[in-house]
Amino acid sequence: MSSNKPYTTVEDDVIIVGSGPGGATLARELARRKHKVLLLERGGDHRLRAYYGTYLGALIYADRRSLLFSEEGLNIVRPLMVGGATSMYCGCAAPPPEWLKSRYGINVESEAAETMSELEIAPLPAELRGQASTRLAEAACDLGYDWQPQLKFLKPARAQRFDCGAKCMLGCRCGAKWSAAEYVDEAVHSGVDLRTHSYIKRVLVENGQAVGVEGVQGGKQFQAYAKAVVLSAGGIGTPRILQASGLTQAGQGMTMDTTTMVYGIIKGRGTGNEPPMTWSWENPEEGYMLSTLIDPWLLYPIITALKGPRYPLYWPRWNNMVGVMIKLKDQISGGVFANGKISKPLTDNDRQRLRSAEQVCRQILVKAGADLDHLFMTPLRGTHPSGTVRIGEMLDNNLQTSIKDLYVCDASTFPEALGQPTVLTIIGLAKRLSGTLHGRLTS
Repeated sequence: MSSNKPYTTVEDDVIIVGSGPGGATLARELARRKHKVLLLERGGDHRLRAYYGTYLGALIYADRRSLLFSEEGLNIVRPLMVGGATSMYCGCAAPPPEWLKSRYGINVESEAAETMSELEIAPLPAELRGQASTRLAEAACDLGYDWQPQLKFLKPARAQRFDCGAKCMLGCRCGAKWSAAEYVDEAVHSGVDLRTHSYIKRVLVENGQAVGVEGVQGGKQFQAYAKAVVLSAGGIGTPRILQASGLTQAGQGMTMDTTTMVYGIIKGRGTGNEPPMTWSWENPEEGYMLSTLIDPWLLYPIITALKGPRYPLYWPRWNNMVGVMIKLKDQISGGVFANGKISKPLTDNDRQRLRSAEQVCRQILVKAGADLDHLFMTPLRGTHPSGTVRIGEMLDNNLQTSIKDLYVCDASTFPEALGQPTVLTIIGLAKRLSGTLHGRLTS
């Protein structure tokens, strides 16, 4: 799929950096409008490799072998590959938050609705939501929390043999889960020039206008030129490129949708071998989301060891474990810095939200039959690095920076934390931006 031919003359309409949901969608939409697009991806395409969707695979294609941490100790899993974060997500979807339109004037509802119809986004059938997961949801409803089936980028009929469990977050091996790599395939089929293993260092700027990018591929430095540049390298990658391009305010403050799970042990099978996040509940007043989730079998002792030596001792009972995930709508703090460090401290408000959510999780787990004496919360982790190049601060409503023809389209654009699945909102932003760029390029 990827080309390694030398870079030549100015011939592209748009350069897109990053092939996650933002970059992949934008490349696909622009190619459909017959624009010349160069799509640059730092990682490779691992989908056909034997290790894809395995524990070994997660070490190969995640940044720093899946051992990327913030200064505060949050583990951040950052896939560097074709498809970006959708290669290792749980396949969850949520409509764009209403406040994106009401507070910031960004309306991507029609784009999201179009995507939901096109990809047939829907909850899993009741019989595939998992007995233990459904047991948790029913316990929550009995307590007055209105849990609902979670929308999924998941179609069991696509799989020859549907085989989904906690391992889903390592990468989908059965083929049921959609990833942005599929949009990349469509884009390439429509004429997009995909270059993998292309590390972008900075944007080339002349007279206040973006004219291309500079990077390294195969150990050789290159420059590529276009009429517009779009950074879709994610909440960590995009601000670092902008910092190197002269926009030093990029990365000042971030959101993370800081996540943890509260675990319990029940009699009978737990949630580990069931599709993750099949049920969920959002509490917008308190600022958090709950869902059914547990760490994959081999990751469990590694993650829990960060909490203390006694917690990995529960590993032999993993098959009887149930987990309720907490995803915080955390406040802006910390940042992504030019020295390579990432910081995301919890604010006092975040800590209060976390305490409140943990108590609800404990109630649900006990109601579902978990042993009160064995409940515990996992170490915090950063699941959605975002809000590092915010709309309304560094970006206008067209996602353009202060440098003309330099745009951003990924989770870094979020003006505040979503506190919910992000992919559908990013796809909506990319479809919206494709119209903006088409108008710019044809005017």
